Formats: sequence, C-alpha cells, structure tokens
Amino acid sequence: MKKVIMIRYAELSTKKDNINYFLDKLESNVKKSLDEYKIKINKYKSRMYIDVANEQNENLIISKLVKIPGIIGISLSYVVNTDLLEISNSIMEILKKEEFNSFKVETRRTHKGFKYTSMEVSRIIGSNVIDVYNKKVDIHNPELTINVEIRDSFNTYIYLNEYKGLGGYPVGSNGRALLMMSGGIDSPVAAYLSIRRGISINAIYFESLPHTSLEARNKVIKLCKILNEYSYDINLFVIPFTKLQEEIYKKVDNNYAITIMRRMMYRISEIIAKKYDLKVIINGESIGQVSSQTLSNISVINEVTNIPIIRPLACMDKIEIIDIAKRISTYDTSILPFEDCCTIFVPIHPVINPSLDKCIEYESKIEYEKLIDESISNLITLTISEHNTFKDLL
Repeated sequence: MKKVIMIRYAELSTKKDNINYFLDKLESNVKKSLDEYKIKINKYKSRMYIDVANEQNENLIISKLVKIPGIIGISLSYVVNTDLLEISNSIMEILKKEEFNSFKVETRRTHKGFKYTSMEVSRIIGSNVIDVYNKKVDIHNPELTINVEIRDSFNTYIYLNEYKGLGGYPVGSNGRALLMMSGGIDSPVAAYLSIRRGISINAIYFESLPHTSLEARNKVIKLCKILNEYSYDINLFVIPFTKLQEEIYKKVDNNYAITIMRRMMYRISEIIAKKYDLKVIINGESIGQVSSQTLSNISVINEVTNIPIIRPLACMDKIEIIDIAKRISTYDTSILPFEDCCTIFVPIHPVINPSLDKCIEYESKIEYEKLIDESISNLITLTISEHNTFKDLL
C-alpha cells in the first residue's frame, strides 16, 4: 500500500473567493519548511497530500508540519483503490500491527458516486474487524479510530492517528508586521498568536549597552529562533537606544520616564515599519499588567503614531500568557535573568494616569528627533534563519 501524509485545513475552507491564494501560500510554506526532504505535494481544495521518498523521514516531517500555521490536522494515510473489498482487506492488514481492545470506524464519502453510504461502509468494515480480531465497538471512547475517506472514484485514504495542527492561516497570507520584542514572556507569545493568524513577523529590539548586556541580545535572538519554527526568516532590527534613554532619565521627571521612553520606542517603530512596508505594529501589552499598560498610558503613548497597533494579549491574564509561552517553548528563555532597556532605571512610582500636555512639555527638553535619527542610522539587522548560528555576534 502506498503511504502519504495527509494535511487538513479548516478556516481556509471558508475563503471561497480566494481559496487558491491561501492554498498557494500554504503550499509554499510547507515546501520551505521541508526543503531538506525529498517530497512531492498534491494540493486540493480540501486536502493536501505529501509523497515522502524516504519513509524514515515521516515522523520528522510530521513534527515540522504541526508547527505550520494554516494546518489543522496531519495524518499518515494509506492510499487504496476505491473498492469496498480492497478497502476492507487493507484495513485488516494495517490492523495487524495495532494493539487495541475497542474501536470505531468513521467514514467520510465525498465521492457521491460510490454505491455505499458512509454508514454502510463503517458498518461493513466494523463487522469485519469484529470477525477477524474479535474486538468490541465503542463509538464514544474507542481505543482506536479507523478513519476512511472516500475522496473520488480512484483513491480512498485510510488512517488511524491524527496529529493536531496550529490552525489559523498560512504565514504571510495576511500581511507583514513589526513586533516590539522585549525579551520577556509576553512579546514572543504575542508574536506566536499573530503568526497563527497569517502575519509575517519582523522584530525590533531596543538595546541600551552597557546598561544592558550582550546576553540580553542573545536571549532575544534565541527567542526569535524559536519563533522562526512557526514562521520564516524573521528580520530582527537591533536599535541602539542608550543615548536616548539616558537623555530621558536626565531631563524627564522620574515618574514620567517610562511613558516618555515608550513614546520614543513607538516613534522609532513606526519609522522602521514604514521603511520596510510593515502594515502594523504588534506588541505584548496586556491591559493593566504594569503601569505603562493602563488605558491612560496606552492612550498617551499611542498618540505619537499613525500606524495601527495590535495587542494580541490585551485581555489575557498572566497565567494564560505563561501557559502559551510554555507550550511554544519560549518561557524558559524569556525568564533568563538578563535585563533589557525596559527593566533598567525603573521609577519607584511610575505615573499611571499621565497627562499628554506634560509628556509634550518633557519632550520639548529633549532633542529627540536628532537622537532618533542617530539610533536608526546605527541599527543592526539580523536575519533569523534555521541555518544562521550568529557565532560572530554571540
């Protein structure tokens, strides 16, 4: 029997008018992710099938597919002729390697020309399994589910296991964005949730050497490499922020320093986003989690930008965010004890209800436009890819 890896997609099936665009993007992403393997892809509106040249690579390929947005399920499937006797005999052969006490058969018949209904196919195959293997049927909680998909007059697919995919949309299908990456727990989770919605991510990181360390930058690079398992070739823009940050803390009331600093970060982020045609800015802000994330602060900070700001974590609590961080393997890196520019010079009593007029007054004391230009002219761009080790930088 021939084996293929079957890919299923859910939300894509609702995109009737532009389904081909989404499927082409998904196919391209699958090819990028599996470029080291010799594969052939057959693409249809409801399924995608991958022929694998070397069976030893099947599990490795599946481990990559479960991290590709746009895929809801993956199964290693056997392909047989659309003939009931052959389908049944093939299943009896497949089950020789399986250990189970209870089972059920689920049949999907998209080929309406097949003379048996889905219920009839399930009943006939189930009866044969009972006769051959003396196992009991349990339709509510079976140890083994035998899935049969009768797709057309030639091909029927049989599979026993289904691996859950990420769902969502293919990366890049919903545009490109700039992520404000801090190195903490929140921003990588915001990136992951955005990537799942089909957004291609680039990241900006504000660095304040020597107040922050190179280890803090390395931590951000590592987080981007983890995120790159779900996306492709993330560009990381490292912004030297020391002079601007020092000027803020010299000339701004300590309580307002964080708010003014965030306004400067947003100004720089907007310039970078427009330069690289990134449609929105994404960050890891969660309402009320810290002083700079009160609604008043968010409003005053947002005032400096015209570009849309997306906050995927806005209404999530910290426990929810940590759970996702652990699931996507960013948590252990995020909690490494290396300070970033947002955790140094932290005021004792940061303002939680800032005045916009006061912010403008404080900023008038700083030649911030000149300092912003200097920061941007000295930025470092790192392309985060599977093959880049950054040994020259780390």
